[in-house]
Amino acid sequence: MSPTHNHDAKFAYGAGQIDPVKAMNPGLVYDAIEIDYIIFLCRQSFNQSILQLITKDDIGRYDTVNASIRGLNYPSFALKTPRPKHHLSGSFKRTVTNVGLPTSIYRAIVTVPKGLTVSVNLSVLSFTSLGEKKTYILTIDGKLKRSISSASLVWDDENFQVRSPIIIFDERAEKGGGTNLYCINFIYIVIFNLLFYIIIE
Repeated sequence: MSPTHNHDAKFAYGAGQIDPVKAMNPGLVYDAIEIDYIIFLCRQSFNQSILQLITKDDIGRYDTVNASIRGLNYPSFALKTPRPKHHLSGSFKRTVTNVGLPTSIYRAIVTVPKGLTVSVNLSVLSFTSLGEKKTYILTIDGKLKRSISSASLVWDDENFQVRSPIIIFDERAEKGGGTNLYCINFIYIVIFNLLFYIIIE
């Protein structure tokens, strides 16, 4: 499934089977609240009337104009380069919450293809209590050799490995359909999570 042999990179395979025991104890979580999902959908060109059908709320009271689409605190990263073989650069801010061991130290392990640099401004996250939050910034820089490329970030404390996929692509990849399918599925997930927040309130 290497991108060398399969141009769809991470879109060419699934996420595997769920391990219910491990899913109940993930170590770190990426929390997001209702407004985070609303802002994301607004930046995806969903208009207020459509969102109000889902939320039954006045969307106009939220500042969705100045919000960034990358601001959704989600455990994956996707960056599109403006043009094929064009130099790209982008940053993502993420916050993780410790739900594993009260005292733990996570170290960043980045796997990245040649031609790209993926860096994290905090290579070590030290926690002293459950529920403690840490914020980091992931930066992608370089040039794509192919239409799509993938990398990964793993936070490892020797007990838990919290993995985030990273996708970098250009307009050629969108024509292939893989990234479009990813975007559609991602939007469905965002809407589902938003509905979940509304139902439990």
